[in-house]
Amino acid sequence: MRRWDRFSRPTQATLTSLDGGDDAEALRRLGLAVITTEATAVAHLAQRIDDAFVAACRYLLACRGRIVVLGIGKSGHIGGKIAATLASTGSPAFFVHPGEASHGDLGMITALDVVLALSNSGDTEEILTILPLIKRLGVPLITLTGNQNSPLARAATVNIDVSVEKEACPLGLAPTASTTAALAMGDALAISLLEVRGFTAEDFARSHPGGRLGRRLLLYIKDLMHTGTEIPRVSCEAQLSQALVEMTRTGLGMTAVVDASGERVIGIFTDGDLRRSLDHKVDIHTVGIAEVMTRNFRHVTPDLLAAEALLLMETSKINALLVLDASGLLVGAINMHDLVRARVV
Repeated sequence: MRRWDRFSRPTQATLTSLDGGDDAEALRRLGLAVITTEATAVAHLAQRIDDAFVAACRYLLACRGRIVVLGIGKSGHIGGKIAATLASTGSPAFFVHPGEASHGDLGMITALDVVLALSNSGDTEEILTILPLIKRLGVPLITLTGNQNSPLARAATVNIDVSVEKEACPLGLAPTASTTAALAMGDALAISLLEVRGFTAEDFARSHPGGRLGRRLLLYIKDLMHTGTEIPRVSCEAQLSQALVEMTRTGLGMTAVVDASGERVIGIFTDGDLRRSLDHKVDIHTVGIAEVMTRNFRHVTPDLLAAEALLLMETSKINALLVLDASGLLVGAINMHDLVRARVV
C-alpha cells in the first residue's frame, strides 16, 4: 500500500483524527498565531503614517491622469485590489502586470499618470526592467517595499516602508504578513484620498450601481412611491367601512385621511389602527374615520433616500408611509413591500 507523506491528500482516517484531541487544539493554536502575527504587522504600520505617506498622498491627489499600480506574484494580487479600491473611491486607477508591460502594456502609462509599485523585496526583476522607461516618462514613482535599501526603494520618488518583522508562514516563505501590511497601507492611501477629495456616499454608489449598496444609496422615495390614483385616501367625513374599502383597493396597508381639498392630510389609518379599533368593538359601519385615525403620524418627503425611509420604518415599527411635499400636500405613498421589491432591504 502506498504511504502518504505530508504533501499528499489526507486520508479519511487522518481527517477523522483532526476532529478532537491535541490535533484540534494545535490547529486552533496555529490559526491564532497567524492572526496575531498579521495583526502585529498591521499595528506597526501606524508608525509609518509619516512625511513619506503625506508626500505620496499629495502626488496621488495631484495626478491628472490615472494611478497605475504595478506588482507581480502575491504583490500583484494585492496591487489589483488596491487599484480597485482606489478606482471605486474617487481616484481613477488600474493595474498593469509588469511582465506584460515589457511587451507592450507600458504604453498604458502616460506622462500624466502616477505609478504605484509594490514589491516586498524591492528587487523584483520585472519591475526593475521597466524602471528606466518609467523614469524616462518623468512620472512620479511611489513604492511600497519591505526593504528600504532596495533598488526600487532608492529609485522611488516616495517610498513607503511596509516591512514586517516576520511572515505568518512558519517557514518564513509564503507572503502572508507582508501582503497584509501592503494591503492595509494601500487602503490607508485610498481612504485618505477619499476624505480629502470630499468623495461622498452617492459618489461611491455611482460606481457600484449594480450592487445592493448602490441601490440603497441611489434610490429616492420619488423613484419608488405610488402616485395619483394609487395613493389611498378618504375624506375626513368618511365612515371606517369606506376607509377599509380604500385600503383593500390599493393594498398598501393604510390610507390617508384628507380634508375637503383632498390634498392636505389630517391623519392616517393603518392596519394597526384597525386592529386596535376592533379590540374596542367599534362598529365599522357607523363610526367615522376621524374618530379612529392617527393624527400624529410619520411621513417622508419625495427627496428622502429610500434607505432612510427603511430606517424610519424599522425604528418606528411601521410598514407604510405617506409622502408629503414641502407644502405638506399629499404626493405619494410607500410601504415596506416597495422597498423589498427595489432590493433596498
